Amino acid sequence: MRKLKFYFLGFIPGLLLVLFILNKKGASCSYFPSARVKAETLTKEFILSDNFKQELAAQKIDENFLKYSIITNGEIDFDRSNAQEKPCPHYLISYPKNQPKYEVEFNKCQESATFTSLKTLR
Repeated sequence: MRKLKFYFLGFIPGLLLVLFILNKKGASCSYFPSARVKAETLTKEFILSDNFKQELAAQKIDENFLKYSIITNGEIDFDRSNAQEKPCPHYLISYPKNQPKYEVEFNKCQESATFTSLKTLR
């Protein structure tokens, strides 16, 4: 019992210290495939195809809404995506998650994310 007390006496402050340091650096632990694809996409340069720009204008959507709402809060449909495609995997994201209104198709390359299609579902 005494060893257990000493263990927790060191473990809990150590855990809090690590969490404090990682939180300050802005580190995140997103291990799910959907979260990783979204995080990687947001770090890339956005390239919008001409067709995609026209659809954005027609729907009155700006690039900030695309980044901070559709990509961040959308749901990636891995069944209809081709995540193994080389050199640029192809993804389809639906927004919002429940009763989707928009579908966005994009290719996530090494240095950039190219958005090719925006469809309105309702």
